[in-house]
Amino acid sequence: MSEKVVLAYSGGLDTSVILKWLIDKGYDVIAYVADVGQSEDFEAVRKKALSVGASKVYIEDLKREFVTDFIFPTIKANAAYENRYLLGTSVARPLIAKRQVEIAEIEKSNIVSHGATGKGNDQVRFELAYMAFKPDIKIIAPWKDSEFLAKFEGRDDLIRYSKEHNIPTKATAEEPWSSDPNLMHISYEAGELEDPKLKPREDMFEMTVSPQKAPDKEIELEIDFKDGIPIKVTCDNIVKQDSLELYAYLNEIGGKNGVGRVDIVENRYVGIKSRGVYEAPAATILHVAHRDLEGITMDREVMRLRDMLMPKYAELIYYGYWYSPEAEFLRAAFDQSQENVTGKVRLQLYKGNVTVIGRESPFSLYDDALASMHLQGGYDQRDARGFININALRLKLYARRKNLSQRK
Repeated sequence: MSEKVVLAYSGGLDTSVILKWLIDKGYDVIAYVADVGQSEDFEAVRKKALSVGASKVYIEDLKREFVTDFIFPTIKANAAYENRYLLGTSVARPLIAKRQVEIAEIEKSNIVSHGATGKGNDQVRFELAYMAFKPDIKIIAPWKDSEFLAKFEGRDDLIRYSKEHNIPTKATAEEPWSSDPNLMHISYEAGELEDPKLKPREDMFEMTVSPQKAPDKEIELEIDFKDGIPIKVTCDNIVKQDSLELYAYLNEIGGKNGVGRVDIVENRYVGIKSRGVYEAPAATILHVAHRDLEGITMDREVMRLRDMLMPKYAELIYYGYWYSPEAEFLRAAFDQSQENVTGKVRLQLYKGNVTVIGRESPFSLYDDALASMHLQGGYDQRDARGFININALRLKLYARRKNLSQRK
């Protein structure tokens, strides 16, 4: 009886070839397709997997879990890798891998496979997640397999193999870029984008219009948060409160207004610099709104500590350590920091820009009287003299020492 292997399957060129290659090696291949919000004809993907030879196909709708358990906690932490990338792919991979291991358990298999290359980050994200859930699991990673690499040096070989085995594919030897969509974003890389000085083509973008072609009138919306999590979006007479609908709606209106594009060169975990272009309308809007609400509700020193920890947390997510003890520790700290990040933020979207125009909270630390330049408000300005003198002590000592040094 053939050993079962659960393959993370997209229906694209790489995973279709890998599916057939695994079958040729004698495995019973179960194709697993994760729906994390990509626009896809999943029935066509199912039929393709079966036509290539998969014994069974799982198509799993993970969109809601993706939003509530992965996207929202990432936004709650203000996580942005290298302060720019909002981690759309990085956040999706641990969820996809978790469900893949669960399916392997259902199928009584101890083998999983993926199509991530040995040059990228996804191989690490998948495999660390697999082992976090099932330490003894066997992983088949063809792009790190000597036999596979001897047969397939690149896309030309994959295309030739797919034609030889009647595997339907739309791929050609020359494609201008590759894309990876999900609910949180679309990433674009490879092909002509490997030249970092080359401007992306406008017809590449799928989620957003060009800011130049966005409406000439700003749109206003209001976002309600509770404990750092968005719970309601209001725009004109439209109200969205369901987490998945709320997120999808922000993607829609953000995209129509050209919000959320970023073009960066980032540092992969394996040590390679790579150029990535991203569209993340909803994530960008929520990132701006959430950060602003913290300004009125969050203690200054707590915010500073969180901001010191955020780059490490974003790095952990990017590198594939979502299920690590240190990531769990940081999420617990971030959860505590958000206990009073509750309130409303009003924003304007206009030609790619997200501008905050107001905020309010029942837990506001903003005191009108203290902040006012027209009222004392319980603040005795004479106290500031001693405050400044005490803080100046070390500066005076430093100046004296510097003067002594200059006299030598």
